[in-house]
Order: sequence, then C-alpha cells, then structure tokens
Amino acid sequence: MTPEPVAFLDSGVGGLPYLAHARAFLPGRRLVYVADRANFPYGEKSKAEIVEAALSVAARLVERERPSLVVVACNTMSVAALSELRGRFSVPFVGVVPAVKPAASLSRRKRVGVLATRQTVEGEYLHALIARHAAGCDVVSLASGPLVEFVEKDLYKAGPREREDRVRQEVERFTSAGIDALVLGCTHFLHLEEEFRRQLDSQGIELVDSRDGVSRQARRVLAAAEAVEEAVEEEDAGHAPATHPGSGGNGGVQRAADVLYVTGARPLEDRYAWFAAHYGLQPHGGP
Repeated sequence: MTPEPVAFLDSGVGGLPYLAHARAFLPGRRLVYVADRANFPYGEKSKAEIVEAALSVAARLVERERPSLVVVACNTMSVAALSELRGRFSVPFVGVVPAVKPAASLSRRKRVGVLATRQTVEGEYLHALIARHAAGCDVVSLASGPLVEFVEKDLYKAGPREREDRVRQEVERFTSAGIDALVLGCTHFLHLEEEFRRQLDSQGIELVDSRDGVSRQARRVLAAAEAVEEAVEEEDAGHAPATHPGSGGNGGVQRAADVLYVTGARPLEDRYAWFAAHYGLQPHGGP
C-alpha cells in the first residue's frame, strides 16, 4: 500500500515553486498539483467567487486523489478561502500567507514592501497581518495583476531580457518608498525569483517569501495526522504497530508519478507541458 499523496492547490502555476521546495521535506511522498485554469485569475475575483471556486476544485481533488494533506499554494486563495476549506473537508489544509512577519524582523529601516494581487492587497487579512506583525513598520502594499498574467501565460516563452524588464517595472514602484525588504505576496512571482534577487540585491533590499515555513508546517501537520491515524489503526486492530507507509518509504511498492492537473477545457496549452517538465510532473486534465 502506498501512502496518500500530498496535494498543492493554486489558481494556476504559481504554487509550483512551493511544491519544488517541499520535496526535500516530504521524501518519497507522491505529490499532486492542481492548477485551476478554469477559474484563473483568482486575484481579480470577489471573496465570494474565490470561496466558491476553491471549494469546487478542492472537492474534485479530494474525491479523485484522497490526499493526506492539501497545501493551498496560493496567497489569494489562502487569504480568502482557507477557513471555508478547513470547515468543509476533513483533510488537513496548510495555507500560504504573505511573509510580513519575517520581513518586518529583517527590515532595518522598518520600511517593507508587499507585492501581491488586488484581492490580497485590498483584503482585511493582509491589513490584520500588518497590524499584528509589522505595527512598527511603514508597509507599502501594491498589486500587480499583469505580472501574474505574464507568469501564467508568457513566462515559458519569454527571454531573459523580457523577464528582467517585467521585474524592473515592479521593483521601480517600490524604490522611491525606501524599502529594505520586499515580500512576494503572490506565489506566481517566485517564478521570477532570480530576476527579483538580482535587482534587489544591488539596492540592499531583502527578498522574502514563505516557502520554508510552509514546507516545515506541511511536514509537521502530516506527521501529526499520521500519528493519530496510526494510533486509531493500532487500537482498532488490537496489535502492535507496523511500519507506517507514509513515514518510512513506500514499502517496496513503486511510487506513482507526480502529477500536474489543469482544470478547464482541453487541449492543454503548450505552457503547461513546459511547466510540468520543468517541475518533474506529468500533465493531465482535471481533476
């Protein structure tokens, strides 16, 4: 018996860097990623629309894959719908939120920038996060829907100069504010991490994201959930515990391939095959 997969859920390809980072924390675990192309982009939708879309795609994911854990690898979906997802499904959910707290700690000038989607920038959650963890900082929060669209639809065919130019346009929006820490508050932007780092390093600005914290939290939540499951199985069976397949490999059974599901009409555009190959996934329609 192979362990249930860990799933990653996003409006598009934005959360793939989170999946890649989590691989080191979840060795041997099959990974499943869902890009909700049918409802992309989430960042320009209302909260009610985001909740409806998130619940719908999560229901199909849970029915098809029975994941042991779902990482909501989308800041907008996490901010708008995480509580509803946790309330609807029994599977544990781990969310992604803008890394305001570590950015505030890193900032020497106490001037922090947040680059995110419109829904995240305008939503109550980010304001509460800033009030709780960055009360002593000046925080400049700006939205960039066009950069999300660029990553989703054009990144796979863009050359180095175009990537640099698109990132430069965003960095210049913050430089006049005198920030020394910039939070990438949309997972899509991490596909341009190298370009951001090159331009920010030259100005002494720290780049901050939440991949490490999310990966560690996913590992903790998964371990806790499987410990409870083991205890229940042991009690029901009335015998000593056997090695659990989720914690010590796959028991000699060959693991199925990691998958990229893409919702919406077929055929899938070439860009999804490009992303799938780049991240070691097999592209499929659905779930």
